[in-house]
Amino acid sequence: YVAAVYEHESILSPNPAALVDRQSALELMGRNLDIYEQQVVAAARQGAQIIVFPEDGIHGFNFTRSSIYPYLDFVPHSQSVKWNPCRESYLFNDTEVLQRLSCMALKNKMFLVANVGTKELCERTDPHCPSDGRYQFNTNVAFNDDGMLVATYRKHNLYFEYAFDTPPEPDYKLFDTPFAGKFGMFTCFDILFFEPAVNLIRKYNLKQVVYPTAWMNQLPLLSAVEFQQAFATAFNINILAANIHHPTLGMTGSGIYTPVKSFIYHNMESYGGKLIVAEIPVTTTDYKTNLEKTPGRGSEKGNDGLPPLFYAEMMYDNFTFVPLWGGKGELQVCANTLCCYLNYQQAVLTDELYALGVFDGLHTVHGTYYVQACALVKCGGLSFSTCGQEVTDATALIDFQLWGNMSTPYIFPLLLTSGITLDYADHRGWKNNHYFISKNRTSSGLLTAALYGRWYEKD
Repeated sequence: YVAAVYEHESILSPNPAALVDRQSALELMGRNLDIYEQQVVAAARQGAQIIVFPEDGIHGFNFTRSSIYPYLDFVPHSQSVKWNPCRESYLFNDTEVLQRLSCMALKNKMFLVANVGTKELCERTDPHCPSDGRYQFNTNVAFNDDGMLVATYRKHNLYFEYAFDTPPEPDYKLFDTPFAGKFGMFTCFDILFFEPAVNLIRKYNLKQVVYPTAWMNQLPLLSAVEFQQAFATAFNINILAANIHHPTLGMTGSGIYTPVKSFIYHNMESYGGKLIVAEIPVTTTDYKTNLEKTPGRGSEKGNDGLPPLFYAEMMYDNFTFVPLWGGKGELQVCANTLCCYLNYQQAVLTDELYALGVFDGLHTVHGTYYVQACALVKCGGLSFSTCGQEVTDATALIDFQLWGNMSTPYIFPLLLTSGITLDYADHRGWKNNHYFISKNRTSSGLLTAALYGRWYEKD
């Protein structure tokens, strides 16, 4: 089927904390919706059957609970309400944004997914009801090609979004399409947690996911395109991921991903939005891991001339590292219960420092979640203290096998190359209770090759 995602440079309120009236809010949102409309038309011309827009793309961000209120639409959350906002605008008040989105879908005969702020009144008797008597949700809405509202999803894992409430229960939301079956949806930070993202995919055996996001890139392990690809690969699904485009805030990185191929946009240099349209297979073929080429345990070497262990901060976590010295070798490094192993060979020696790092613990900055990671990274400079820094360019071409005795089945294989481009492992999978990835010769210089494990039970 043909899918489209749009990375949108949203027009933002100059002062999001200021209180404005509904009319001014609609005016600002209207300017973003005008751009959406042009992009839906452009996507339709290229045969797209579904288009996904980013999180916060219509209203922006950094609001307070009261300042966002004029930007919120009312949306009936119950599945039983059959409603076409374009054709039945009179049914509910404060639905101007939904009406415009619905009409875009209807006019262009396309499924459309967008992110809006929504409000719902709640009863004082509801123990979760906020003191102002209303819920405010960060919501994805999906419309079918006739403009019908077919699904609403309320973001569960909020990322410092003080204007919004967490829904009382996680939403598991799907919608059905004639061209690719069922799509699931979740938003941004949700991708790092079991509920509802992982549970949704497992419960309904999903093969397609739409993913609006407003993601701030963090190298070396959590760049948007890097993690979006790893997620598609780990769960053997297609992901349509739309990010917003604000390079000064570190926000870029959208794509259409299958488990073995991706169509991505990552651009920290220039401004303006970007439409990606790609044709992808409906069914993802199960990835066959080739178990012949799995690593053997290298013979344990004596202590003579072993590279030294050192510690450095990466992603705000204290990693234990060992440097890659020389053109080839076998390394191991452990922390807590996790041991990581690497066999490597460099095609040509370069004057770049690489290190193999391990972390097995609770990550506590910008969110709390338990990580088990084995990571081969290019360091920022030639001193150990630069390992873990954000690096975007590399020249070393390295053949490697990386493996670890992970305690969780949820492993996201990261493979990022120079210029923030993506590559795919030649082989990956489990063998003898170890997860491994291997690669002969990356397409360009290696930035990161990692096994990013999420041990959800220990969050």
